Amino acid sequence: MVAEKLIRVAAVVFRNAEGHVLTVRKRGTQRFMLPGGKLEDGETFAQTASREVEEELGLVVSAAELEPLGEFRSDAANEPGFALESHVFTYPGELTQTPRVAAEIEELRWFTEAQLREPEGDVLLAPMLEFNAVPAIFG
Repeated sequence: MVAEKLIRVAAVVFRNAEGHVLTVRKRGTQRFMLPGGKLEDGETFAQTASREVEEELGLVVSAAELEPLGEFRSDAANEPGFALESHVFTYPGELTQTPRVAAEIEELRWFTEAQLREPEGDVLLAPMLEFNAVPAIFG
């Protein structure tokens, strides 16, 4: 039996005053996903989420502020042949800081619930966002 190739990540759901959800697209990729990234040695998933959103978007959020949304398994969006174990958190309330593109992020985009449930045109969503996070966020 071949062991599953697994990537463990943490991600955060941020919403603005209109209830839109913040997503990112990494440089050289096509799919939008929640901001976040891979776990480093000695980190909790909440610490990973906090570190990654600061690196990727310049958002300062403490691990203690984040609330667990769920743990999900999906196909990895940008690593063919890998599975993803995602620990997703929500940032309570409205995001008042202004996110900025940094690190490996090429684009950030706010999506409405309708746009996430039925992406328009050539918009592609990461499997974890489309099949796990969106149903968990909106019910």
